This record gives sequence, C-alpha cells and structure tokens, in this order.
Amino acid sequence: MSAHPPVRQSPRGFWHRHRWLILRRLSQFTILGLFLLGPWFDIWWVKGNLASSHWFDSIPLSDPYITLQSFSASGFVAHTALLGSAIVFVGYWLIGGRVYCSWVCPVNVITDVAYWCRERLHIPPGWRPARSLRLWLLGMTVIASALTGSIVWELVNPVTMVQRALVFGMGMSWAIVFAVFMFDLIVSRRGWCGHLCPVGAFYGLLATSSPVRVSATEREACTDCGDCFDVCPEPHVITPALRGTGRETRLILSGDCTNCGRCIDVCDDRVFTIAWKPRAKRREGKRQVDVE
Repeated sequence: MSAHPPVRQSPRGFWHRHRWLILRRLSQFTILGLFLLGPWFDIWWVKGNLASSHWFDSIPLSDPYITLQSFSASGFVAHTALLGSAIVFVGYWLIGGRVYCSWVCPVNVITDVAYWCRERLHIPPGWRPARSLRLWLLGMTVIASALTGSIVWELVNPVTMVQRALVFGMGMSWAIVFAVFMFDLIVSRRGWCGHLCPVGAFYGLLATSSPVRVSATEREACTDCGDCFDVCPEPHVITPALRGTGRETRLILSGDCTNCGRCIDVCDDRVFTIAWKPRAKRREGKRQVDVE
C-alpha cells in the first residue's frame, strides 16, 4: 500500500451514482410487467408467476425453492418443473444467487421504499433478529410442506401476493404486502429481506459459490467515507473485502451479498467493480507475488 493517503476523486454525475439502481428498477418492473401483460391486456408472452412460469410457450422456469417444497409435499415433481428449476438454479448460480432479491423480486422495491421512509422519518433501527432466523424458516417451510402435503410458503409468499394484488385488486394479498412494508418501516430496518425471507435464504446459500462477485478491487484508494456501508442492504458483507490487507481477498464472498451494485454507484473513489471470481483470484495471486 502506498505511504501516501488516498486522494478522494471528484464526485460523479447522477447517472454514474445511480446507474445500477436504475437498471435494477428497470429489470424488476420489466419482469413484473411481462407477467401482467396477460391478465391486463390478454398478451400471454408469460404465463404463471415467479414461482412457476412458462415463457413464450416454450421455456419453463420454476423457483427451485418452490420445487423443493413441492417434492417434499408430494414426493413427485413434473419433468417440466425439474427442467425449469434446473434452468433457474444454474442461471442464478452463475450471476450471484441473491441477484434474484435485488434484480427480480418486486418485494425488494417495497422494502426499499420502507427503508427510504424510515431514514427520512429518523426511526430507530428497532428489532434485529438473528440472520440465521431465515435459514430456520427455510427449513421449517420444507418440513411443513411434507407434513401438510401442500406448498406452504405459497400460501403467504409476498412475491406471489404482489402479482395477485395487482391482478385481482383489494384483498388479503394487499394486506400481506402492506404488512411487509410496515414491518420494515416500524419494526425492523431491512428486516424482511435481510433477516426473515426464506427465499433470500435459499438464494443466499446458492450465492456462496457463485463466480460473479462484487470486488473491492481498488481498496487502497478507499478514503473511508462510509458511503458504501450507508447504501448497502447487507453492510456486513463489505468489511472483509474492503478492510482486508495482504493475502485477504478483495472479493465479497458472503452469500448475503445481493450484487445490487449500489456500492459501485456511490463510491467516488472507484473502489468496487463486478468481477469474475476465477479471474479475480488469479489477479490477486499475481499481485501477492509482485508484492513479495
């Protein structure tokens, strides 16, 4: 590391400080819009929902977590569901597991709005449940599916409820969506996505070995402004990569990282990038050799 302290670079414009956020919102609303084209306009490019869908009458996609519950409930899974689950499983494994949470899930928009309101109303952080709680909920929903013979999580899944609410209007679906919003607003800051949602827990397990990761590639340039920690929905994942020294990896390896890109957006020091893990590992090895 240089003997001279890093010099903070000039702030970037609006696009460069918000481009990952804007692209995420475009992704989320586009995917939701495709699902709504059929019920609203009778254009059936996509049938179903994020739990199980058929795209352009040819491509089946199924949430592996829902498929796991289905198998637990009945001991059988249709071939199309297995194929759809395999496609989704491999796809999310390649691009980062919890990319589902930040780039696809419509509930993320709701919880982000709740967080925005919470910060401006200066509401204290509130209850901080253990992050392991969502793993327990993940296991319990699979066991409950086996005991009841039904896909338990789909009875209350807020992701499915958002789509139902937009299709059918007022009802229990809106009540569940509103409950998630109020939970994040009043009870626990970023509590739903970060501590309770079993879908996020499932994709977090998948993300631990994903090859696409955020990297603090230029961590020596960090000026300790703290902007990345302020915007990150899972700020604990940043510390090992950013504060590490020597042989410690610059990659954010935690499965809790959603690859949302907000740390890349707000960092005027250009510390963070999206990296291909195998290539980044080779570069780190070469850097260590050069230092030695």
